[in-house]
Amino acid sequence: MTSVGLVGGLGPESTIDYYRRILERWARERPDSAPSIVIDSLDVQMGLRLVEHDRAGLIAYLRASLERLAGAGVHFAALTANTPHLVFDDLATRSPVPLISIVETCAEEARRRGFTRLLLLGTRFTMGGGFYPAVFGRHGLTLAPLPGADVDWVHERYISELLQGDFRDDTRQKIAELVYRAHRESGIEAVILGGTELPLLLRSAEIAGVPLLDTTALHVEAIVQRLLRT
Repeated sequence: MTSVGLVGGLGPESTIDYYRRILERWARERPDSAPSIVIDSLDVQMGLRLVEHDRAGLIAYLRASLERLAGAGVHFAALTANTPHLVFDDLATRSPVPLISIVETCAEEARRRGFTRLLLLGTRFTMGGGFYPAVFGRHGLTLAPLPGADVDWVHERYISELLQGDFRDDTRQKIAELVYRAHRESGIEAVILGGTELPLLLRSAEIAGVPLLDTTALHVEAIVQRLLRT
């Protein structure tokens, strides 16, 4: 049986969500069995420090996780968070096993659904990084800029609440207002939930009348389809 390795812990709540979703999605295809999953859980606070101050160290930290997963016999792997995809290209060239990109998977779905202008939400490392615009640009898609004050607010709530498993109604309402404003002023057609804790806060197909792209769900689908090839 093909086995997937998950680089988890970035953060814990979304890793649990990945595990549950993979099992649920698999059960719809092969209800009399279960997939082979190996999880290597990292320290999210260490990860955030490396993202901010030491990208080479981040690559080494993630690669060590992939080495452990490869040693456990997995056939391919996935990072269960968006922010570490900042170094995805460098990591993929050094990984002992193939990787499935959450960003590429999301871009393919956005193009399939006919979206051309989207809003990206996540940590400030994700919203301000070049990796989403680069991948989406290759698919002919544009990401609308978010005002700096909104970037700071989303990041602060992400770090102080979502990563701690704290999902609040007032945060949900504020994001709805932010999306409504971006739709009105920037003409966005969809919102990318570019943080794997965001779907745990926004448990719907749309917000403020704007469709949501759940990167966790899309990544899980790609993972399960790869597992089902056996």
